[in-house]
Amino acid sequence: MLRVIVLLSGGLDSATLLYSVLKTGRVARAVSFNYGQRHSVELSAARQVCAAANVSHTTIAIPRLSDALPNSSLTDRRVAVPEGHYEEESMKATVVANRNMILLAIAAGHAIAHGFDTIAYAAHSGDHAIYPDCRPEFIRAMRQALAWCDWNRIDLETPFSDMTKAQIVTEGHRLGVPFELTWSCYKGEQQHCGKCGTCVERREAFKLAGVPDPTRYAD
Repeated sequence: MLRVIVLLSGGLDSATLLYSVLKTGRVARAVSFNYGQRHSVELSAARQVCAAANVSHTTIAIPRLSDALPNSSLTDRRVAVPEGHYEEESMKATVVANRNMILLAIAAGHAIAHGFDTIAYAAHSGDHAIYPDCRPEFIRAMRQALAWCDWNRIDLETPFSDMTKAQIVTEGHRLGVPFELTWSCYKGEQQHCGKCGTCVERREAFKLAGVPDPTRYAD
């Protein structure tokens, strides 16, 4: 049976991916990363999602990685989190340099060490223009690299790469994902701000999907 490491940020995309993998009957372990992100509250959300799904969860701490990757609003508090619609120019401030390559490489090592053969992460079509490490070209290159990084092949799955956020919400609703436990807001306060790009995108996705939004927003 295939054994899958699911990169779980605590957001609705990765939570839906986790539930999707579980539905296939495969063994899954969720892996989250504490890399000094401003919105580290997402790690609590990841733990709650895993508890609800009865899935093993590991948080890997990368001490001081945020110091090595400054100039992003996610890792550098000198940079403001942009508000408004999730558009390319404003949301570039949320790009963490080469983050997904770093996290996927660590996840691959974890997978190899623990006998897993597949890594899954929830890049989707809305990420392509903003995040270079979510683009199809990057995914293809990483899939090839992971296939050669060990004597046993490590596969990379990105089943949402051609899906919109609204389509992911629709799929998560079908799978019974506890959306109320997930976290999206980049400001990382006690509740979703409702104004940052990820909050606006989250609200819009639920509306377009016609699925009730259980999120409490500050505004």
